[in-house]
Amino acid sequence: MPKVFLKTKEEIGFMAEGGKILGDVVSCTFEKVEPGISTLEIDSLIDKGIEEFGAEPSFKMVSGYHFASCVGLNNEVVHSIPKKEKIVKEGDILKIDAGVYLNGYNTDFSWSLKIGKKKGKFESNDFLQSGKEAIKNAVAWAVVGNYVGNISGEIQKTIEKGGFKPVMVLTGHGIGKSLHEDPLIPCFLSGKVENTLKLLNGMTLAIEVIYNQGSPDVVLNNDNWTISTRDGKISGLFEQTVAITENGPLILTPTVFR
Repeated sequence: MPKVFLKTKEEIGFMAEGGKILGDVVSCTFEKVEPGISTLEIDSLIDKGIEEFGAEPSFKMVSGYHFASCVGLNNEVVHSIPKKEKIVKEGDILKIDAGVYLNGYNTDFSWSLKIGKKKGKFESNDFLQSGKEAIKNAVAWAVVGNYVGNISGEIQKTIEKGGFKPVMVLTGHGIGKSLHEDPLIPCFLSGKVENTLKLLNGMTLAIEVIYNQGSPDVVLNNDNWTISTRDGKISGLFEQTVAITENGPLILTPTVFR
């Protein structure tokens, strides 16, 4: 059985402080991104922004990882290492994933955006809209008395309705004093909803929508961190840290993105 750590109102308040910083930093970083910038430069903006707020980058606390964020392009799915030779181009799909550690607690957030107005190698408007709808719909199910399977099923339904595929080998997760806690939150439902974990007041979850334009299959790159689509088609990533409260889902990583 998963070991779930329920948070008090005070602890959720601590996480909300860190989540506000995280949402603001990622939002501001996206605003500064233009074609020609490297993903390493983007990571430096994230790193500096978090530290300016007096917080710490959660990802730097992960054993063996040395960056404040994961910055992916196009067919990169998750855990994309920032690199100076990886340059953002007009029409690229850019994914920023970052975490903040503050007051002894972590928050985790990621978003995907198309860079520039011109059509790039990938046609992306419907694809990204599907991910935005999926994260919004999934969060709405984060209610006391529902199940993890309600969240997973909603992600799958929304993504497949758009004609795309949820990635099955990667999941969202619980979050709190550790960046990754129980429970796992898959992007698809296997079996009956009632056989999945029931949602309780005080749970804090990093709900992730991880999906591909083509096959759901992924591969690990030679850097042993970056995971990409097997078929080379585009991937999307949307994530919010959410607290389950007696008043409904509370997004702890608010942003300007809709």
